[in-house]
Amino acid sequence: MIYRIAFSCDEVNRFRRVFEADSEATFLELHKAILESVEYPDDQMTSFFMCNDRWEKEQEVTLVEMGASMDYDNMVMEQTRLSDLLTDQGQRLIYIFDPMFERCFFGNLKEIKPGHMTGVECVECIGKAPKQLESEENLDAILGKDGKGDLDLDEDFYGSGYDAGDIDAEGFQDLSFDDGTMF
Repeated sequence: MIYRIAFSCDEVNRFRRVFEADSEATFLELHKAILESVEYPDDQMTSFFMCNDRWEKEQEVTLVEMGASMDYDNMVMEQTRLSDLLTDQGQRLIYIFDPMFERCFFGNLKEIKPGHMTGVECVECIGKAPKQLESEENLDAILGKDGKGDLDLDEDFYGSGYDAGDIDAEGFQDLSFDDGTMF
């Protein structure tokens, strides 16, 4: 069988990648085709997740062997064929391309048609992929160049008028986490 799988991304408008894949191709082959189509380096611990109709993550397929989950068997991209998990037209999956910030592409098995092909091929490429940032650049974008960012914890977290001197340290002396009375 030949699968037609479409991916989109909510970070950028008009981004779409469509792949045709032999049902016996592996998730690793799909992973490599996705990275090639968006010109990302293969240096992240990416994962696929099978999803239900509400995009809730279910079975994970990891790039490398990970600790086993209590809910699902550990599946690895290189050893898992698309046909092992993709069985129904309309089935949803997520491809996490940036695990640090949970950035992802949303996939949908659009069509299952008779036939065979070799591997996975990108057959439609619309729009630019979201920019893949280096970790340091991500931190600069969040914290700013000075490393402090725009967030004033005293003001934004505790509310206006907060003064650390207002907290009476003596009132916390009786609290102990050792004797189990807190919880």
